[in-house]
This record gives sequence, C-alpha cells and structure tokens, in this order.
Amino acid sequence: MKTNRFIQTFILTAFIAILVSCNGGKKNIQETKEAEVLPEDIVELRDDQIKLADIETGSVGMRSISGTLKVTGLVGVSPENLATVCMPFGGFVKSANLMPGIAVTKGQTLAILENQEFVDIQQNYLEAKSKLEFTEADYKRHAELYKEDVYSQKNLQQVTSDYKSLKAQVHALEQKLNMIGINPAELHEDDITRSVAVVAPISGYIKAVNVNIGKYVAPTDILFEIVNSNKLYLELTLFEKDADKVSVGQKIRFFINNESDQHAAIIYQTGKVVNADKTYKVYATVESNCKNVLPGMYVNAMIEATSGEVTALPSESIVSFDDKDYIFVFEKNKEENGKQFTEYRMIEVQKGVTDEGFTEVVLPKDLDIKTAKVVIKGAYNLLSAKKNAGEMSCG
Repeated sequence: MKTNRFIQTFILTAFIAILVSCNGGKKNIQETKEAEVLPEDIVELRDDQIKLADIETGSVGMRSISGTLKVTGLVGVSPENLATVCMPFGGFVKSANLMPGIAVTKGQTLAILENQEFVDIQQNYLEAKSKLEFTEADYKRHAELYKEDVYSQKNLQQVTSDYKSLKAQVHALEQKLNMIGINPAELHEDDITRSVAVVAPISGYIKAVNVNIGKYVAPTDILFEIVNSNKLYLELTLFEKDADKVSVGQKIRFFINNESDQHAAIIYQTGKVVNADKTYKVYATVESNCKNVLPGMYVNAMIEATSGEVTALPSESIVSFDDKDYIFVFEKNKEENGKQFTEYRMIEVQKGVTDEGFTEVVLPKDLDIKTAKVVIKGAYNLLSAKKNAGEMSCG
C-alpha cells in the first residue's frame, strides 16, 4: 500500500513539475516572440503532458438515472399541535407548579390567576341578566297591548330598543365569561369568584413556563407554551434543479444529530414557489412516534429520487473548485513553435442525482452535446495543474 501511494505521489509530482517547467522554456521563446496569454477558463497541454495525465475524452450521454437525493431540513409541528397560552384579561398569579417537559392533558389546570376585573364581569353579567328578565317580560306585555291598540307604536319601539340593547349586553358578558373559563349557565349570585383557572387547550408537553407566584401578567403575555410531538413534519430544502425529482407519496429516510437510527417520513406536499436563493421546499409527515425527534431539530434526509432520460457523465469527469462544479471540454488542437498543443475549456455545471458511477449534469444551453468532447478521465489532473501552476499555457 505504501509503495502504491509513493508511486501515485511521484507521478502527480512529476506531472505538475513538467507543467510548471514549461515556463522555463518560455524564456528562450520570449526573446523572439511574446508569450501567448490564454483566457482563465482555458487549459493548454502538450501531447506528452496529456499522455502523462492519462486524459481521455468522451461524449455526453442520455441515461435514465435513479438515486438518492441528500437534503437537509428542520422538524416542525403543525399549528394545531402547538399552543401559546395567555389570559385575555391578565391578573396576578396565585398558583403555578408545572415545569417544562411535564406532560399535560387538554383541560388540565396550568395556573390560577386573580383579578378584580373577574369579579366585575361576573357582577355585571348577573345584574344585566336580572334586568333582562324584567325587560323581556315588559316587552312581551307591551307587544300584546300594541296588538290590541292599547299601546302606542312609539312606546313599543322604545321598549323594544331597551330589550334588544340589554340582550346584547348580556350576550357580550357571556362571551367574556367564556374567555376567562367561567360557564355563564352555572354562575349564580353565591358563586362569584376572584380567581380563575388557566387550562391547557391541547394535550402535550410543556415547552416553556413564563410565570411564577405573585407575578402580574398582562393580556398579551405568554404564560405557557405546549407542544404535541405525536404529529410532526419535516421541512426539507432542495435546490431548484431537483424539484422535478420529488413528488407526493415518496418515502424519506432521515437522521437527527449523530444518531445511527433512521426514521421514516412520507412527502405530503411539495412547494409551489422557488425562493430567492433558488431553493425549493418539500414537506413530509413523520410516520411513527419517534421519541427522540423534537420540533426545531436539524435533520439529514435521503429521498429516493427517480428521473427519466437526463444528460449524464461519469462521476469522475466532474470536479469541484471554489464550491462550484466543473467539467473540461476539448476546445481545439494547435501548433506552436513546432509543438502540438491541445486546449481544454473549463465549464461550470450543476450536478443532479448520482447512480452507478454516473451523475446527472445540467449543462450550459450554448454547449452542443452532440459534438462536445468532455474529459471523462484525468479531469482532476487538469484541475490539479490549474491550482499548482497558476496558468495552463506553455510555449
């Protein structure tokens, strides 16, 4: 193994040395002719350098590729399974003994609040309700007298207005009582209380507690946050070019943190818009109740993707440089000072799915795939020469 590595290192070092040494030959040529300046995307090699770099060219093919898309995303929870608990009229905290992480059920008391306004609402409701009973009876009596032409229309209208106004007042107070958790139907004169219970609107786990005994909370303050992690979903981020490789119903395998255990999800919705950064959202339902998967977690996911006939190249023909992907394409042959040279052009591409040694590529529109000769072997040697020699031309 060490011998093989030594040989590989020796060959690569020799190859780079030959490319760089060509600059020494330029000194003699510059005495008679100024050296040629090549574009940044052009690599120029002599025939012996091409042979040493083991460069081979081939054509762009069409293949039916199926493979795995590796994507990232976050764990989310649907709105009906995430609750923010507030008290519409505020108050002072009388009791609260729950801690984050504790399981609660829907309707369970989370805290007890006290407020003088609770007393006022109950008093106003009972008084208005009592007046309404009298006003309703008076309204019915005057309506009967009006039918018998004993009572004037004007007086009936006044009584009707008073009755409807009081009825609306009672209904409004009923709604306020419901908001603070008091049932109007069960409220009587002897049941007026200054304390009300804050109850859980859903079942789940306490995510956050923002109260303590004696604290005054305003109507806009968040007292508790509750999350139900039984129904989670994934929000995955794909690149625009991969949007056609996913569809509703596809299965997903995902991992959290550094765990080796995989979890399953199924795509239920694909995004309808492409974001400004050219990314595309996909949403999937987590299939089972995974105890270690919690909202907000970062996930690595794999989507089994399939595609029809696409442009594809051997994976080794695609090189990465400065966080971008490139291929080398034959440009032309030429002769300088009695020596044969070949130019290769470095072209940026976008990678897709990889399957059985071939990778889908999105090529520039101006590249004719019928005539283009792509470097399918030795591409990394060309890239290495570019990095180490700084320029590709030799004279």
